[in-house]
Amino acid sequence: MHGPPVQSSSVPTSALALHPALWRAHQLGPQQGGAWASGFPVLDAELPGGGWPARVLSELLLPHPGIGEMRLLAPALVAAQQRQRCVMLFDPPAAPCAWVLGAFGLDLQQLFVLRSRNAPRGRSPLPAADLLWALEQSLKSGHLGAVLAWLPTRLPADALRRLQLAVQAHDGPAFLLRDLAWRSAPSPAPLRLLLRAAGPDTLRVQLLKRRGPPLAQPLTIELAPVLSAPARARASRLPARYREASVASSADPSICGLPSSP
Repeated sequence: MHGPPVQSSSVPTSALALHPALWRAHQLGPQQGGAWASGFPVLDAELPGGGWPARVLSELLLPHPGIGEMRLLAPALVAAQQRQRCVMLFDPPAAPCAWVLGAFGLDLQQLFVLRSRNAPRGRSPLPAADLLWALEQSLKSGHLGAVLAWLPTRLPADALRRLQLAVQAHDGPAFLLRDLAWRSAPSPAPLRLLLRAAGPDTLRVQLLKRRGPPLAQPLTIELAPVLSAPARARASRLPARYREASVASSADPSICGLPSSP
């Protein structure tokens, strides 16, 4: 005679129970390391975990510095400092402007800037391997709340994989800012965003990669204004083909080589 079938509690009732990193293709995946609110609800709604992920890389691709990326990231940086954690700007393309960063709400006493680039060309005299080593050590230190890193143009093939391993020891968001030309290059970063200026105070954000379904249409993010009201009105009346040039000429002064005091 055969007895009743034995039910084993070790057999998962759902495939999702096999591993915490699994998710359904039509849903946003879980964010195991936690997430930090971006300060923009329309963006948080499309990010796994509801914000910028911690312990993984977030790669931001942009045509040139100063299109509003600092205003996009400022709320998360301020949140890191409010948790009594320091923020690092790693090798920005120009000297940060202290009074503008302060206007964003950042505490300059909790801000580290590591910069190797020469002015006016903005190129680092150090080998890329040395810069990557310094960034790895910064991520592994466990002493930083948020990191923004501007990477060298040419990177060793395994550079991003090494950074992705290093960031697992970092319990805050880590942003890599790279040129738009690297859009088609492979990347281990679980989150990749393409940023384009859509006006003096507007960003168009395209999610190239995330733990979840693809997003067909880019997001429109309204930033805190950097121009005066009359200047914004003049820019809005320009033909579309001129707007990007107008935006570039009025780029965020936070990372534009301006002096460090007003």
